[in-house]
Amino acid sequence: MAANGHVALNSMQYDGWILRFSEGHTMRANSVSVLYSSTLDPIDKIRYCEKQYEKQGLPCIFKLTEEDKELAEVLRSQGYSMVYPTDLMTLGLSDLPDADMAGLVFTDTSEWLPVYFKLGETSDLHKKDVFGRMLSRVLVDTIYCILTDNGQPIACASVALEQGYALLQNVIVDKACRGKGFGEKLVLGVLKKAGLLGASTAYLQAVESNDAAVNLYRKLGFEKLYTYMYFTKN
Repeated sequence: MAANGHVALNSMQYDGWILRFSEGHTMRANSVSVLYSSTLDPIDKIRYCEKQYEKQGLPCIFKLTEEDKELAEVLRSQGYSMVYPTDLMTLGLSDLPDADMAGLVFTDTSEWLPVYFKLGETSDLHKKDVFGRMLSRVLVDTIYCILTDNGQPIACASVALEQGYALLQNVIVDKACRGKGFGEKLVLGVLKKAGLLGASTAYLQAVESNDAAVNLYRKLGFEKLYTYMYFTKN
């Protein structure tokens, strides 16, 4: 479901693995994930994946969960090391505190994207183009939300909805407005909207080293379900 909410521009399946390509925008959309059991030699598979990413001018990155211990050891033997351990966290929306919806604007990508780029200080035209194309390929239901203060956009987030689950992502708060409760207000509001649209469980992916985000989500009641991490070559 997370892959359906954060869609790669291209992907290919290979012996139980899925290779995702998006011109380098985010590791999630430019990495190899293990979905099913394998039949081929893992080192041969790693070499195959490296060639596919080389064709795209991209580094070969593997996204593994805690359960992929054997493959992690094989990758280490081939010069890969772990980076960015990330917690997938969940929250039952029936446990959500009350939300203040004042100042929340629910809109579409044409209005949301410029705010997202401004708050994220993204000026690179290629990155903007790639992300816009990725959003255009999301087929599940979505929510795009902007939080305003005195009429000015100060934060934004999006949600992808599927099978009763709400994927919270793309949460950004203006640097000048952080630490003032706006992030909490935004998340509560957008998840309340998701609940009204039929979602019963929210989930998100938080990099463990991002203390501010992890602490906010824990405060709201999110709990870790499992950890995944990326493996890259030095």
